[in-house]
Amino acid sequence: MKKSLLLLSLFFAFSTVNAQDVSIDGRLKPFLDDFFALCKEYNIDYHENLFKLKKIAIVQDLQTGPEGSTLGMVQRDANGQVENIVVNWVAMLDQEILKVVAFHEFGHYFLGYDAHVCNDCGIIMSVVNSSYFDIANDWENQITILFQDSPAYKNRNNSLVTTTSVAYPQQ
Repeated sequence: MKKSLLLLSLFFAFSTVNAQDVSIDGRLKPFLDDFFALCKEYNIDYHENLFKLKKIAIVQDLQTGPEGSTLGMVQRDANGQVENIVVNWVAMLDQEILKVVAFHEFGHYFLGYDAHVCNDCGIIMSVVNSSYFDIANDWENQITILFQDSPAYKNRNNSLVTTTSVAYPQQ
């Protein structure tokens, strides 16, 4: 029993040290906390991936221009491993846009979306979104789509099998 408690304590201490290595921008932390609460609700573990990151930040060096802007991205190291989740400062102009962009990038990394699900279909994991406000106004449905259609949700090591119908927004 003492050995188990010691191992558990060491594991917790090691996890805490690793978590401190991840730099999390305070402006994104409330969205990250909400996202992790949803991960718990959908039984999706995020801890291992979190500890592999260097930073989750708002940055000023993503492309911004009249022909298009990069509002967020996951950045990879030389080996192709994700090391940063970054959001363009431009997304901070509106909290609803910031929330959608943050959840989009968190979806790529923590939910396993290696690709976008469509070009501009009015859901969080679109390549582009013509209206972030339509997504924000349909937030509960958007969250259901984001999580239940995610590779992480579909690939959970869980014996519980459910079938659900997700309603995609009309275009």
